[in-house]
Amino acid sequence: MSRLLTDDEISRQLGDLPGWERDGEAIVATIEAPDFPAAIRIVATAADEAEQMNHHPDIDIRWRTTRWLLTSHDAGGLTQLDVELAHRINAAARAEGASLDG
Repeated sequence: MSRLLTDDEISRQLGDLPGWERDGEAIVATIEAPDFPAAIRIVATAADEAEQMNHHPDIDIRWRTTRWLLTSHDAGGLTQLDVELAHRINAAARAEGASLDG
């Protein structure tokens, strides 16, 4: 199990994650894709990354808008796995021309 991040570590690392913010013991982002197929490609790419990491996000898809929630349930809060997966989700979003500002 990964160790929980401190509040300072979370705040510092969120500075490098456009579009992500803390929501209690999770980090969340809303990503606007250019269209529905692009949103699905972002989800598919992120799903592959998540499976490789054995760390799976909560995802909501509404047309071209995706909402992401990351937390480490087994650790009871935020770990480095959440931050790493958020970076990978952002990379997938950028590759599809998505807006990371929600």
